[in-house]
Amino acid sequence: MPTFGRLLTAMVTPMKPDGAVDYKRAAELAKHLVAAGSEGLVVSGTTGESPTLSYEEKLRLFETVVDAVGDRVAVIAGTGSYNTAETVRFSREAARTGVHGLMLVTPYYNKPPQEGLYRHFRTVAEAVELPCIPYNVPSRTSVNMLPETTLRLARDVPNIVGIKECADVGQLADILNGAPEGFRVWSGEDANLLPYLTVGAYGIISVAAHVVGPQMRELIDAFLKGDTAQAAAWHRRLLPVFRGLFAVTNPILVKAALKLTGFPVGPVRLPLVDATEEQEEALRQVLAQADVL
Repeated sequence: MPTFGRLLTAMVTPMKPDGAVDYKRAAELAKHLVAAGSEGLVVSGTTGESPTLSYEEKLRLFETVVDAVGDRVAVIAGTGSYNTAETVRFSREAARTGVHGLMLVTPYYNKPPQEGLYRHFRTVAEAVELPCIPYNVPSRTSVNMLPETTLRLARDVPNIVGIKECADVGQLADILNGAPEGFRVWSGEDANLLPYLTVGAYGIISVAAHVVGPQMRELIDAFLKGDTAQAAAWHRRLLPVFRGLFAVTNPILVKAALKLTGFPVGPVRLPLVDATEEQEEALRQVLAQADVL
């Protein structure tokens, strides 16, 4: 199994002005993020606007990013959905593009019970040979995968190698208390990076790393060296950026932030809408105060 890094970025999907996927810009963005410290990229996750991408667009994105940076960092394909059979089918197709792993969001809308979550993830993981990372994000899916379910998967399914977790630190502690050796937990929320690290998480799958990747790398490195004061200082400095990027639905403002920092990636797709002038100005002030601009 490949070793995924501590700082991974959930990559936006660049779009042309007409809303078509800009694959050339996607390759450029992937290289830009790696140069800024990302040790892996998640392609076609929530931040990548996966609900509005076709399977064909996703597969081409996976191939594009693998070609651009797959020899240097892990490329993880977002293939999860609320349809187990379709997730199996698409995950098998994604595996043929050369990606190094799969991210599987907790099924949304149909709100399965814990046994359904367990069977869903186990069915998908056993259908592929790639390492799989479930993604538990209750604020998006309206269902919370409990620690006991996560731990069953960690023990029973060898290629479920970790989880992207967005629950509170108490749930994180419960997972880590029972996790088998080598099972990784990544924070799914930028603002929780340092609190998660202090409890024992491995790293983060980040949105903010699009614009503050080097700073987040400094935070992680300071913590790992035992310099908790420096890590805390970075956390306090970056917290307004973390909050500012999520003032409206992600990825609206991270795309605006990339434009403000000189790396435009085009618009979002409906039903999302681009940032208003007022939202963009508020974000500009946040980035300026954090010395990002």
